[in-house]
This record gives sequence, structure tokens and C-alpha cells, in this order.
Amino acid sequence: MIEVNGLVKRFGDIAVLDGIDLEIRQGEIIVVIGPSGTGKSTLLRCLNFLERPDAGRLKVGDLKVEVSRARKAEILALRRRTAFVFQNYALFTNKTALQNIAEGLIVVNRWPKAKAHARAREILERIGMADKADAYPASLSGGQQQRVGIGRAMAAQAEVILFDEPTSSLDPEWVEEVLALMKQLARERQTMLVVTHEMGFARDVADRVIFMAEGRIVEQGPPSELFAHPRDPRTRSFLRKVLAANAP
Repeated sequence: MIEVNGLVKRFGDIAVLDGIDLEIRQGEIIVVIGPSGTGKSTLLRCLNFLERPDAGRLKVGDLKVEVSRARKAEILALRRRTAFVFQNYALFTNKTALQNIAEGLIVVNRWPKAKAHARAREILERIGMADKADAYPASLSGGQQQRVGIGRAMAAQAEVILFDEPTSSLDPEWVEEVLALMKQLARERQTMLVVTHEMGFARDVADRVIFMAEGRIVEQGPPSELFAHPRDPRTRSFLRKVLAANAP
């Protein structure tokens, strides 16, 4: 469904992504872990062309893109096949929850406003926020704002949803409600690529966990294998530190 070949992204002389190869099957939930600054978020942003990669090829469904020569029409088509959930919510502060969810359908998909609002109300019902349709972001908790952000991605009916550390900006009391919604999507077999530090989520939900370091995929596998028997010393060191920090 999704194929990434030789993806490279440089900032100056530094290769933040250094030849990433990745394949994601339809309905697969993949969690990406690794130290900060190793290119995890950049990978997501390059897949959606929020950052333009320097080299490599992307394939989403039947759309193939040579990233160094990607035209505007190809980038727009790629973005219609992917949806992005930001760590800082990225909601329009002057629009209600309903309007935030409907906006992309109106502007990008050219839906009539009535149809887009009807779809947005369906999404609000699904994410447990039907009573917040007319609420503005300032009146919502962090967890509620992120659920609206996820609802916006759901409305797009994209082939894959990209989650960039969706709980990192949340107070601890709001983390679980966002993870619960993501688990619901996983049960529905929504294809997901998730960058997160939530190791429990990775263990419980992921079909595959990828460990990245220094702009490369170091190793990957089912969570039962990668967490119990990491092969690379960098993976072992990272997991030892993270799991120790999260121990009660």
C-alpha cells in the first residue's frame, strides 16, 4: 500500500533521514520509536511533504512520486491520500470543533458546506464529542483538542493517518483519552504510522515497531520480539532507559 525507497532529507550538511526504506501494508499499525532528534518526525513530515525530501521515491496506493521532481499536482494528490495529526493540535482557533473538522472537506475536497458539516457531526459522535460541536479550541481541554485533530484526520478518509507524537503536549490526565481513540481506530484497522514515546501503546496496539537512530531504521519487528529480544545495542540501550524511566 505504501512504499518508501531511499528517502533522504538533509538540513545543511546533516542527513536527518539517510536512506529510509519502508513498506506499510493496508490496515497495518506501525509505531516508530527512538531517541529525540533521530528523524522520526521528519520522516512523517516528508511522507506528507510538509518537509520536501531531497531524494527517494514514495508510493501510496497507485500514486508514485519521485520526490526530487515532484510536481505540485503530485504533492496535492499525495496529501489527499495521507492525513496528519500534529503534536500541538494545529486547530484553527477562530473555528468551532465542527468547523475545524469540516474545513478540509470544504476547502480541499470541495464538498458543499451542508454535506461537510453533516460528516463532521458524524465524526464528533464517533469521537465522543457531539456535545462540543460549537465549542472553540480555547474552551476545550488538551485531550479534547487532540481528539478534534484526530477527528479531522478521520474525516479525510485518508489511506494512512500519520501521528506525530500525539500525546506529547498533553497533561497526563488527558493522555489516556487520546490513546483510547487511537486504539479504537486500530481496532477498525485504519492504517496508521505513529511516532510516540508511549511504550505501552506500542506493545498493545502495534503490528510492527520500528526503532530509528541517526536517521536510519536500525531494526523492526513485532512488539513482542523487539521489546523482549532487541538485537541492536542501540535499541537495547534506548529501551532500557525508557522503560526504567517509566517504571513505577
